[in-house]
Amino acid sequence: MAAMALVVLDAGLVNVALPVMAASLRVTPAQAILTVSAYQTALVIGLLPSAHVAEKFGYKRMFLAGVNLFSAASILCGFAPTLGVLVAARMLQGLGGAAIMALGIALLRVALGNEQIGRAIGWNALNVAMCSAAGPIVGALILSIAPWPWLFFTKLPLIVVALTTSVALPEVASSRSRIDHAGITLHASIAGLFLAAAGIAQSGWAALAASLAVGLAVLLIRRERAREAPIWPIDLLGQRAFRVSVMASVCCFIAQSAGMLAFPLYLQLALGYGPFGASIVMICWPLTVATTSSVANCLAEQLGSARLCIAGGSLLGLGLLFSALWPVGQSIIPLAIGAALSGLGFGLFQVPNNRTMFLSAPPDRSAAAGGMQGTARLIGQTTGALAIGLLLTGASAAAAPRLGLALGAIFGVIAALVSAMGIAEHHERPAQPRG
Repeated sequence: MAAMALVVLDAGLVNVALPVMAASLRVTPAQAILTVSAYQTALVIGLLPSAHVAEKFGYKRMFLAGVNLFSAASILCGFAPTLGVLVAARMLQGLGGAAIMALGIALLRVALGNEQIGRAIGWNALNVAMCSAAGPIVGALILSIAPWPWLFFTKLPLIVVALTTSVALPEVASSRSRIDHAGITLHASIAGLFLAAAGIAQSGWAALAASLAVGLAVLLIRRERAREAPIWPIDLLGQRAFRVSVMASVCCFIAQSAGMLAFPLYLQLALGYGPFGASIVMICWPLTVATTSSVANCLAEQLGSARLCIAGGSLLGLGLLFSALWPVGQSIIPLAIGAALSGLGFGLFQVPNNRTMFLSAPPDRSAAAGGMQGTARLIGQTTGALAIGLLLTGASAAAAPRLGLALGAIFGVIAALVSAMGIAEHHERPAQPRG
């Protein structure tokens, strides 16, 4: 939990500091955004390979390597004298964070068993939500009294906790005889090309990069199809319950990303509120997620995961649509209600959906399930961010955020509809190990 808090807090701390970092390093704000994109790129590239390598060397060893790499890279970020060094350190952070994200829930499953994994996922969701809410606030407080490198140095106590306590994690026997280096290279190339295409979506080169990525993806799928435990978890995606959960997760995170980006833009660009007013509205989202996550597992056990996911996706879509359509005057209370309703739906959706995803996978493929869960999240968030960027380019500053909220509402409802596909499946039954 401490390691996961490190990864989540880092994003909030850095995002709020981009203007300050740009001025200090004497670069433009657009160049400073490279510190964010480099981190996200490394996460996407590292998630599934981290799970793959962990099946060879052990979950605990790979998790500890991720915590150590993330910690060392955080300190390097604080001492970075130039943007180039900072971007390189952020990429190392992303690779370390990928191992943490891919293996955290898998290790919890080993430590606690299938009976308590739902409760553990709820606590993890609470942890993530609270850190998401605290990140921008803590970052702003640090910047008010210290220069930006202290954003990384102040995490040292949490780093010590993560490193000290991680040694008590359970050992997991190896289930893989060798590492597929060619497969990892193909995966990294595909992820890099897709992210490059997203970054240059308005350029003519985007189609070429996307086409190359699709071609390599077809090659990797054909190559991995015959393997028992492929880097891309094709074996797990062949199971309906797992596949439905992944599809629903992607749609839900598109809605979440679009909403979280559109809300502050709407408040500041269209309605004229300052950063403080926007932060009052936005904090309602993660706080509601945190409140909901603590009870979502109990509700899932009583009502069924699929039904709770349907309710959560529907509430997420309703909250975003309410915010897009409400005729706001001088008060931001209606938008705060919309953000809280969106957070309520997101919290109700994520815990049961992740619970289904992990319980659908055999225990010896828990790392692959964790890697796929993180990949689905990043695919959704990247797609949502790209959609908001395109809307800002093609529509006015006043209209684009409301269109973004409406788009998020559509994908929230789609997530609910996809989850409905799993009602007939007994997907909450724990899968058995192969062989």
